[in-house]
Amino acid sequence: NILSSSEQLASQGIKVRQVERGGDVTYHGPGQWVGYPVVDLAARKIGVRQFVDLLEETIILTLADFDLRAGRQSQHRGVWVEDRKVAALGVAIKRWVSFHGFALNVSPNLDHYCHINPCELHHEQVTSMARLLGKPPAMAVVIQNLVSRFIELFPGEWHKISPAEIFAGVQIEANARAGLNPVPTILPK
Repeated sequence: NILSSSEQLASQGIKVRQVERGGDVTYHGPGQWVGYPVVDLAARKIGVRQFVDLLEETIILTLADFDLRAGRQSQHRGVWVEDRKVAALGVAIKRWVSFHGFALNVSPNLDHYCHINPCELHHEQVTSMARLLGKPPAMAVVIQNLVSRFIELFPGEWHKISPAEIFAGVQIEANARAGLNPVPTILPK
């Protein structure tokens, strides 16, 4: 489902990486918020389907914070605004611990989607918050809302940190060393 040659992709600075996760070909790039929550599903008594549903709901509620009415489609995973996909999911579970996660299109270059057949969709079916709102929202506000919604929806206690701390990555490592359960690893790509 990669539609362009390696040379075409390289000429635009796009790299291809093979990973083990749910779903097919996806795109990660600037302007997306890529969240890879690392969650012990067994400890939190969450099943795989419930975990994926909760990730989608986290994004749906975050988009509602920006007055965007989003939802699900029965035939495709992810988050949709009408017939356009605004967030993709691709999780993996090993020993009941999640890794990989989601990509929310905040303000990416949507032209990059013409190089792939994302989740067997046409690239015209992919959108972003910036396109839907008519202007790009502040990434820090999107992150703050998304993390708040995640904490609301997932059972248990989480140590909340600011977007600046997430970007720095320092607090996550310090919390892990201290044995705290940090905000799921939602790091920018």
